[in-house]
Formats: sequence, structure tokens, C-alpha cells
Amino acid sequence: MLIDGTGPVRPESGLLAEARKLLPDVVALRRRIHRTPEVGAHLPRTQQAILEALEGLGLTVTLGRQLSSVVAVLDSGRPGRTLLLRADMDALPQQENTGLDFASQVPGVMHACGHDAHTAMLVGAARLLSARRDRLAGRVVFMFQPAEETGGGALPMIEEGLLTPADGTAVDAAFALHVNARNETCTVHVRPGTQYAAADVVRIVVRGRSGHAAAPHRVLDPVPVACEIVQALQTMITRTVGIVEPAVLTITTIRAGSAFNIIPETAELSGTYRTLSEASRRTVREGITRVAEGVAAAHGMTAEVELPEGYPTVQNDPVFTALVRRAAAAALGPSHVHELPHATMGGEDFSYVLQRVPGAMVFLGACPPGGVPGAVPDNHSDRVIHDEGALAAGVALHCAVAEDFLRAGGNEGEEESSERGAAIGVACRDDRDRRPG
Repeated sequence: MLIDGTGPVRPESGLLAEARKLLPDVVALRRRIHRTPEVGAHLPRTQQAILEALEGLGLTVTLGRQLSSVVAVLDSGRPGRTLLLRADMDALPQQENTGLDFASQVPGVMHACGHDAHTAMLVGAARLLSARRDRLAGRVVFMFQPAEETGGGALPMIEEGLLTPADGTAVDAAFALHVNARNETCTVHVRPGTQYAAADVVRIVVRGRSGHAAAPHRVLDPVPVACEIVQALQTMITRTVGIVEPAVLTITTIRAGSAFNIIPETAELSGTYRTLSEASRRTVREGITRVAEGVAAAHGMTAEVELPEGYPTVQNDPVFTALVRRAAAAALGPSHVHELPHATMGGEDFSYVLQRVPGAMVFLGACPPGGVPGAVPDNHSDRVIHDEGALAAGVALHCAVAEDFLRAGGNEGEEESSERGAAIGVACRDDRDRRPG
């Protein structure tokens, strides 16, 4: 099955035209990665595919020590700022059910979130920017990151020097995009401020006393108490968190028992809670512990609560987001750039990068041909399909943001963009200096 929609993007954009010339190679790389997906921090096949695709571009390449990351630096040879462009590489532990002729060949593993497309687009951007390096002043850092889905791979990369690559020059700003099958193909969706929620984990063990299923009055049955906690947590969310600061709490697993006639000793719950502010994050954390322990105590039992912190919120810098909006409009056409009306409750470990340098993350629409935006299977579905025609738009967008931020100038009509790049560079450096390390 060929996913070959080019989207209604204006053809006169020079960057987009050049990106479309690269599209066959970008699609081939995406399909290679899609066929052999890998989960977690160690992705040797994916790493090798990236290294082969980057060969000959004159980049300074560094491999991760703790995980299969790749950091490649393009140096223009002229002094200037440093921009980081990021793609995540890992897949999800689920069986693919798309029917694509390049579907996953690895049982129980699938690129259901579009990271294969992210990786291929960033390689395409590296190729295109390398060919256009005379338009740049400064450096571009290409960040290929494992373990976004399962372990926060951004933090180990930061620890290994991601934000001071090559000659030690600090990264000034960062940009990433994420494909979304439910948005119209080749559209870009931006939002200043909070874009992604904090994504934290819930683990609760209700501890009772086991015994015969025929005599529940002689034991302490943790199963109905666990069910009561699930319901009480939903009430807690609606009665302690204001509707203008949304919070989501979802219990996704309940495990208890080993036989039909034995009341178990414990019942275990796990799930996630998502919040958009530190205040609501604290409120929910305190509420989970209070409710779980209180409900269990009311039945003469105990509840052991663990709340490991996950990814913080993704905060898009307003000044840099404005630059991205202008770059996207110039590359793809103003009608294809939209502002997100609200944040998403998904989580993203690009947040760790944006805690340290200003930048932005945007959504790139990739609704498949013939699909109805908003009605097709979403990311993390075993049936999700992304329009490969949108990959050219993603390559062009990466390059447009980089050129606008690092533009060398010198051509008629480019002076204004160069001034904008200088302004955002100063604003980003000032903003970074104000942030905690």
C-alpha cells in the first residue's frame, strides 16, 4: 500500500520543492525503520540505519554511551548561534494491524506513534541543510533520541553533553515536531506556552488478608476495595481540580488473585495522571494518596502508594514559537498554519530539553489519503497510518526553522528574516539565562 499524498501545500516554496526531491529517500528510510521497529533505549538497527543515511554529509557524529542515541552536528564554518533539531526513534510494544505492505516484521512491536517518520524527516533535513549550509551562520545539532516512550531518553543525552556538543558551544534553542494522523495532512499546529501535560505514574497495592472465597467474612478481601478506590479517585479529580486547569487520572491495570476460589492477599492498581500546572500536579498527588489510604483504612486494610514522577510539562517559548509560525507560513503557506486551541494531555520528554533552552514543539498533520481528519485511528493505535506525503513538509519545516534562526543573510528579501533571527536569538539567550540550570 502506497501512502503518497502530497497534501495541498503551495508548490512555489523553494524549500518544499527541494524537500520533495528527497521524499523517495526519506520514505525508503522511514519504511526500513518501520519494518524493523525497536523498543526502549537500545536500538542498534535503527541507529545503524541513521548512521548509514548520514554518511558523507560532513557532520560531526557522536554516539551515546548509555543508549543508542546519535548526535550529529552541522557546522556552517561561520560564527553564529546553535539550534537543536530533535527526532525520537523508539517504537511501542504492540502488534501492528494496519495491513501495510511495509508493516512491522517484529512480533509485538510497532511504530504506532510516528517516530519512524520523525527520524526519517530529520535525516532528510540533515541532508537538505548540508546542501544549503552556505545559507547558515552557526551550527545545527541533530538529536536522534531513543526511549521517549519508555524511559526518558532525553535526560541521559543531556547528561552526555547534548546541549554543549562538538566544540562545547552551547545550544541556543531547540525545535521538534510530532506527526498526528488525525490532523489534515501537511498542516502545522503551534501553541505558545504549555503544549503537553506532565505525565506521572500511579502504583497502588491494597493489602488485605487472603482466605477461602466461600468465607469472605473471615478475611480481608482487597479486590472490592481496589475497585472502590478506582471510583473514588475519579470523584476526587472532579471535586479537587478546577475545570480551567484540567487533570486526567486513568487506572489502566488491576491485578489480583491466582484462582477462582481464593481471595488474594493483595490487589495492585497502576495507571497515570496528567496535569498542566505544578499546582494541580501537587493537588492530584496528594489526593491519590489520601483517597487510596483512606478507602483502604475504612475497610480495615492498608494501601501502599507509589507516585513516580514522569515527564514535566512541555513549555513552548512564545518568541521562538512566533518564529516557527512565520517559518512554517513561508515554507508551506499561511493557510496551513494553525494555532492549537488547548494543550494536549499527552506527555513528551522533549520537555527536559525545553526546561534548559527555549524552543518549541509543533504538530504536523499526517491524515492518510482518503481518511477524514479527526476520524481516523490515532497515534498509539495498532491501526494508525500516517501520510508519507507529509514527510516532505516536515523536512521543509525543520529546514525553514533552522534557516530563519541561523540565516546568514545577503540576498534581497532576506534581511528582514535575518533581523528576526537575530531578535529571537537574543530573546532566547536572555530567556535561557533567567532559567534555572
